[in-house]
Order: sequence, then C-alpha cells, then structure tokens
Amino acid sequence: MKGGESENHRQLKRLALAWARANGFAVAACEVRVPKSGYRADVAACSRGEGRRTAVFECKQARADLLKDARREDEARRHVTELSERLAKLEELIGGHRPDLRKGESLFAEFDAWDFSGLEHVTHRKVVADLAMWQERLLSGTKFAKLWRWRAADFLYLVNEEGIFAEAEIPAGWGLLVRRGDTLELVRRPVWTEAAEMQRIALLENIALVATRVKAADEGEIVG
Repeated sequence: MKGGESENHRQLKRLALAWARANGFAVAACEVRVPKSGYRADVAACSRGEGRRTAVFECKQARADLLKDARREDEARRHVTELSERLAKLEELIGGHRPDLRKGESLFAEFDAWDFSGLEHVTHRKVVADLAMWQERLLSGTKFAKLWRWRAADFLYLVNEEGIFAEAEIPAGWGLLVRRGDTLELVRRPVWTEAAEMQRIALLENIALVATRVKAADEGEIVG
C-alpha cells in the first residue's frame, strides 16, 4: 500500500476489488499502472474470454480529493489562454515605457528580448504567478479527463463514500460506485469508451504483473 494511505481509502480499494470480481472482471489488482500514462489506478480489472473488457477504478474518500483530480480541463485551458494573452500585452506595454529592459542581443530593436526578471511590478508579478498556477493545473490536475480521453479502459468508475459529491461534480463519462456499509452500490453507469485492443492487453499484462508480485510476497518469495 502507498505510504500515508488511510484505512478508509484501503477499504474502498478492497470493496472495488470485490465488486469488480463479482461483476465479471475476474482478473483484478490494486495499484496498477495504466499503460501510456503516468498514472496508477487504485484498482484495474479485466474480464476473461472472448470480448474481454477492462475497467479502472479510482477511489476518493473526501470531496477535496475529487475536486483536485477532476478539475475541468477546459476551464484551466481558458485561463491559461487568457492570462498568456494578458501577459504578452502587459509586457509589450511595460517594454514601451522601459526601453532599459531590452537585453541588447539583437541588432534590431523589434526582435530584441526583454528582461523582466528584476522588475518590481505588482501587476506583472501577479499575472505571472496566476499563469503558472493555471498551467500547473492544466498539465497535472486533469487525471479524470485524460483517462477518459485516452480510453484507458472500457469502463471507468469513481468509488467514494456516500454523500460527498454532487451529481454534477462526477467526471463526464465515469460511472459512480457509492459505499453503503460493507458493499458498493452502482449509482451511475459508466459510458463504454471501447478501449483499443492493444490498450486492453497492456492493462491486462500490468494487472497480472501486480498480482504475481503480490502472490510471491504473500508466499515469502523474493520479488525483484
């Protein structure tokens, strides 16, 4: 298990694992790397036989966890675009009043670069900081949107405690499994993404790799 992981989160993963196996996904494991991404699924599963289907489960025990991961990509992209345009106009305006900021690297002034590194300008500093924040959100805060867009698995499920999310906050295309005591209830069905067959095979291989390591560890074998 991941360091610092809470008991509630571990329990959600155990319930997701049991739900997957009880609903046709016979091959399943926790903490599985999702192929072609930098993400690790809380639980990943695959059905057996012809017409195999895959599923990825993300467990969230608190409202803040989902809002951090599911931040809308279009909102972040809009802010990045608007702030980039604002910064370019602001620097052009500042440069017109501060010719001393030119670096003098070009023979032609219109092609010369500006050096704003030592500039004490409150508005400029704030725009740069805001742009950096939204760029970070765009690049690393859109896990749910990316897994959906990449068709990481045929079915994507969010697993959470009861009553912590509004319906509108559930990521588009994802199914919703809510904990009711010691079981999970399917509250919203996922949209079938029809993952590519190579993606299914790669995810199945990663599930098998994790399961093999867990079995070896349980039996006291040395796992490389």
